[in-house]
Amino acid sequence: MDTTSFALRHIGPDQQEQQDMLKTIGVDSLDQLIYETLPDGIKLKKELNLDEPMSEQEYLVHIHNLSKKNKVYKTYIGLGYHPTILPAVIQRNILENPGWYTAYTPYQAEIAQGRLEALLNFQTMITDLTGMELANASLLDESTAAAEAMSLLFAVRERAQKKEGINKFFVSEDILPQTLSLLQTRALPIGIELVIGKESEFDFSQEFFGAILQYPGKHGQVTDLKSFIEQAKENDIKVAVAADILSLVKLEAPGSFGADVVVGTTQRFGIPMGYGGPHAAFFATKEAYKRDIPGRIIGVTKDLDGNRALRMALQTREQHIKRDKATSNICTAQVLLAVMAGMYAVYHGPKGLQFIADRVHSATVLLADALKKLGFKQVNTDYFDTLQIKVKAKKVKKIAKAKKVNFYYPDDETVTISLNETTTVRDLNYLILVFSEIAGEEAFTIDDITYANAISDKYQRQSEFLTLDVFNSYHSETELMRYIKKLERKDLSLNHSMISLGSCTMKLNAAAEMLPLSIFKWANVHPFVPEKQAKGYLTVLKELEDQLTEITGFAATSLQPNSGAQGEYAGLMVIKAYHESRGEGHRNICLIPSSAHGTNPASAVMAGMQVVVTKSTDKGNIDVEDLREKAEKYKDNLSCLMVTYPSTHGVYESAIKEVTKIIHDNGGQVYMDGANMNAQVGLTNPGRIGADVCHLNLHKTFAIPHGGGGPGVGPICVAKQLVPFLPGNPVIKTGGKKAITAISAAPFGSALVCLISYGYIKMLGAHGLTHATKTAILNANYMKQRLQGHFDTLYSGEMGRAAHEMIVDCRPFKANGIEVTDIAKRLMDYGFHAPTVSFPVAGTLMIEPTESESKEELDRFCDAMISIKKEIDATSKDDVNNVLKNAPHTLEMLTSDTWNFPYSREKAAFPLPYVGENKFWPTVRRVDDAYGDRNLICTCAPIEDYMEA
Repeated sequence: MDTTSFALRHIGPDQQEQQDMLKTIGVDSLDQLIYETLPDGIKLKKELNLDEPMSEQEYLVHIHNLSKKNKVYKTYIGLGYHPTILPAVIQRNILENPGWYTAYTPYQAEIAQGRLEALLNFQTMITDLTGMELANASLLDESTAAAEAMSLLFAVRERAQKKEGINKFFVSEDILPQTLSLLQTRALPIGIELVIGKESEFDFSQEFFGAILQYPGKHGQVTDLKSFIEQAKENDIKVAVAADILSLVKLEAPGSFGADVVVGTTQRFGIPMGYGGPHAAFFATKEAYKRDIPGRIIGVTKDLDGNRALRMALQTREQHIKRDKATSNICTAQVLLAVMAGMYAVYHGPKGLQFIADRVHSATVLLADALKKLGFKQVNTDYFDTLQIKVKAKKVKKIAKAKKVNFYYPDDETVTISLNETTTVRDLNYLILVFSEIAGEEAFTIDDITYANAISDKYQRQSEFLTLDVFNSYHSETELMRYIKKLERKDLSLNHSMISLGSCTMKLNAAAEMLPLSIFKWANVHPFVPEKQAKGYLTVLKELEDQLTEITGFAATSLQPNSGAQGEYAGLMVIKAYHESRGEGHRNICLIPSSAHGTNPASAVMAGMQVVVTKSTDKGNIDVEDLREKAEKYKDNLSCLMVTYPSTHGVYESAIKEVTKIIHDNGGQVYMDGANMNAQVGLTNPGRIGADVCHLNLHKTFAIPHGGGGPGVGPICVAKQLVPFLPGNPVIKTGGKKAITAISAAPFGSALVCLISYGYIKMLGAHGLTHATKTAILNANYMKQRLQGHFDTLYSGEMGRAAHEMIVDCRPFKANGIEVTDIAKRLMDYGFHAPTVSFPVAGTLMIEPTESESKEELDRFCDAMISIKKEIDATSKDDVNNVLKNAPHTLEMLTSDTWNFPYSREKAAFPLPYVGENKFWPTVRRVDDAYGDRNLICTCAPIEDYMEA
């Protein structure tokens, strides 16, 4: 065994196991299986052109050496990104802990109660600090959240405003530049007209439906929210506020002034800058808008025994249900980062946050006084952490660069300085030294950061926050460590057992890929530093772009989109820009197969397109003739086709090249959804099948962990004609020569976690990547064979093979009174997370084992499924008190003095011998979703408080 081979560590089945599995399937070799699975016309003719694979040790040395190319200066740029202190207890026990970072989205609430509680803490923290009634479980970044706020306010316009076509949205010129760029991206396709101006000069015309303000402004000035919002309300204008989370500890909450939406980022709560992300944004609003709030919301409900339980609330408002009627395509959250930010608040509590905010503000006041003594003009009258200095920027820049200090230079006459949690007395004295040299004055020093205040009484916070016990109980490391561990034990993650979710690719997130995230010179780079300070990042990101371009068979890649849904949107916006450049901006018809992921139609509508759905055949493939008919019908206005390959049904459709040709022949472009790229790498690619753009889910195919529902990264790869339109950024030049405006806040999106995919490709190399794809197909077909005779597989290829995933039909079990949900819950008793439930076909399970799982684990899962099938066979419609309907079974049930079930405790909790070796106990019984939606509670207060009220 070659102990230096990363591929041997990443890929689950060893050589002997693979031979045994091939024998079970009934083929002689892995190559024969691939021949029988993939259509011949799409196969690659040669191996991928990638570097030779590195061993884990070689890679860690390599990535550490590259980090040294990043220069970590003292950075006071601000603009929504700040140096922070990540408490070591959170770094070690959450960020670096697979129990937290390998968990899946909490769709199966009974085995995700720990994560759900951590997210409820986050939501409570946000509602408290913003003064709003409802917050979601986080969004992608502040700028995206601001764009979502604009879309929500547009959707909830008064009836008269909709009737009159009121479409103007006021944007304060004090908004962050990256946020303005994203608002511009999102506004035009859906018919919103942006008007940018000074808050003090806004006339509150009834032509406006909404407005957005920055609090404090981008240069640090705190403005009078209260007066603005009062005047806006008088004119039926709804107001969104983009707020700095740490400033809200000292500034009055926007909700107290009547704001309709408050957004921002929680990066300041201990999350590393990471050259732009990932960070958890927040979105808070009024309960009246609960049906329109984007993303996920965690709510309180009860389980079968009436005990308090948590779950994701109001799922009926998601784009998976609403599809082209959805107002947002957001289907995820930055869960791992939200958990960390929430724990930061739990660890410090209200008094700790007050100390941090006071210290940051006091340091800023002391610096302002020092600069005044040196003769500089500071123009902000009320400020939290940012000073605006009127001075020759060029002179400051030259001296600051020599002193290894970064400021922000908005124009030739202005320098802004944003202080932060890490700022010390020594840092202040160094800043005084820098500015004394600029002024030509003698330097002086200050001895300590003593309390000071420069915020007017009318802006100072009066309302309480974080009063609940959870924020006032875990301030020692011992206590927080135990609290984190208590929550972790309630969650089933990949460190416990296989998570075989179809379309989600829950593969190994190797430790060697994850370790670099904690390296100082990767974690602490501001996204807007000069490029010379980010050479390590730019080297890695450029090479990753080149790797992904090679893998997809395209011409270029943009890493900016920071989720799969944003990748979809970016791809469509690039297509839109391409058509416009050719004088064909009228092309707005987007064809989408009926089996498509729910975000596809939602993204198309957000991009200003009209969705036309095409049919599927009985075998689950695209109905080519229906597609041809619609492509020809709309040929004058056809913009694109959105297609997933292999199909959402887990099949390599042999007609795919014919499909792409039909679209091209009728003037359209082909967008390929990269959800199933896991089944293409090294065998075929989007370029080969005739696509023009695809997004990739790096959190699926390329090993970024799901983190309980995020972070995600959704870069787009494009053909030659689309390269000029790749998205740009208003602060750092990136993207194509005719770049569309920003898709996410940072120039390279969530750059920090891109290190993971870079390492994954570096260590696997061309052969390892291809073998991983083949093994994913092997594992899926092995499971298909083992389950044959017990479960029917809905769709398969022309030679009877599955791709990397398959759909198992559970609808026949309705005759026994059993629903697919019962099977999902019963799998918990066997120690497994359920596969994907009822997508893309209601009443089914979509199973994807990935290449990382061993034969032994696949067999355990198959044994569990076969055992459950026997349990189904033993039930009837009249028998509602059975082991499936009562699943999952908790430890409390098993140890109760009362047992009113017609089966044994052993059958309930230990149905197969292996379960006893590593028993996972769900902490609640089956949750009541309907009760939770009827009684919406999305903060930490116990349900009893609401029941008594």
